[in-house]
Amino acid sequence: MNATWQTPQLNLIAAWVGILLGFASGMVLGLFFQRENWLGGYTSMKRRLYRLAHISFFGLGAVNLLLYFTAQHSGLPSASTELACWAFIIGAITMPICCILMAHFPRTQPLFALPVLSLLLGGVLTVGTLISSATLPAVKAGEIMPKITRAGSLTHHGSRITNFSL
Repeated sequence: MNATWQTPQLNLIAAWVGILLGFASGMVLGLFFQRENWLGGYTSMKRRLYRLAHISFFGLGAVNLLLYFTAQHSGLPSASTELACWAFIIGAITMPICCILMAHFPRTQPLFALPVLSLLLGGVLTVGTLISSATLPAVKAGEIMPKITRAGSLTHHGSRITNFSL
């Protein structure tokens, strides 16, 4: 496995860090939720953005976890998969930051484009990679793997060794 194909491991770490931050932020929010006017009240924009930041830790942690398993399952190291890995990590980092920034500084709303575009890019690249890997021509097992032709004998087509007795 080459060094660049270690990126999905970072998605696994990002997934669990996101889940832990979801637990921690939920604990903090839980300490104050009973105060009716906390962050402007239950329906205030500020409080809704804090809740969005909290849930984004879990949601984007799950997305990174799914990408990790997808990358492991597909086994196709490619530039697009590498870019998708980084796009999901960037989205998971920037989404809660943008939520909290906008809660306190409404003019920062255009910054939401960064996590949203990053996540869209990661999703498109992942789907594209999966579709292209699914449409690759099927390879017959006998062309790559030796097949057993009779007891004690293996044949491998396409190589110089055509018969080998055990």
